[in-house]
Amino acid sequence: MKSKFDLKAFMTGFAGIVIPVLFVISVLIYIYVLGNPQNFEGGNTANNPLPGAWLGVIYKGGFIVPILLTLLMTVLTFAIERQITISRATGKVKPAYFITKVHSYLSTKPENLDAAMAECDKQRGSIGAVVRAGVLKYQEMIGEKSLTRDQKVVAIKQEIEEATSLEMPMLEQNLVILATISSIATLMGLLGTVIGMIRAFAALAQSGAPDAVALSNGISEALINTALGIGTSAFAIIFYNYFTTKIDKITYNIDEAGVALVQQFIAKHN
Repeated sequence: MKSKFDLKAFMTGFAGIVIPVLFVISVLIYIYVLGNPQNFEGGNTANNPLPGAWLGVIYKGGFIVPILLTLLMTVLTFAIERQITISRATGKVKPAYFITKVHSYLSTKPENLDAAMAECDKQRGSIGAVVRAGVLKYQEMIGEKSLTRDQKVVAIKQEIEEATSLEMPMLEQNLVILATISSIATLMGLLGTVIGMIRAFAALAQSGAPDAVALSNGISEALINTALGIGTSAFAIIFYNYFTTKIDKITYNIDEAGVALVQQFIAKHN
């Protein structure tokens, strides 16, 4: 029990640890990789990027670039973290096969509750944990003489609902970060572009003469922020929809297992 608690505590503080670390990494990448003097004319970051040196072009996007890099790496990091967590929650045994096995054990006369709970332990996922709680309550209600059948059914349903409510926060944790980044990334990209355009036209005005090359470089540097922002937002939306779909499927399987458990109790103990 202690290890499980520690895991949940770690996952709760995961975002608070990872995001600042990713920001530091992004700043280092911006300074030492994108800002490598070899990417610029004369080996000076104040000059224009060399032709084809896209790292230098991205560097010229300005201080918004490290923020966008942080958002992008955050999306990728939490996508991996959610994939691992949800895969574990899905369990070792396919839900359809698991539900069928548990139902077959409860259909025997008398019910083979120990085998049903062993099957739950073998499943090792969220659906297994919820069904195990339901089977334990099922077993308790069989020996309960002071309650009516309807009251026993309600007790089993409540136990399943409570077990489900304990599993859902772990499944949905950190998805709000992906949802937030899907909106923020585009706005940050546009902000970087607007700032870059302002600087490009201000430099053009100060030069006193139109410079098509300088203006083109300035516009391309400004648009880099938009590209990074839109790309990051697209990844965030895709991953968010993917994981919410998987969670919905797990929830459906849990509901299906719960209904089957309750109906089996009603059929066997009418």
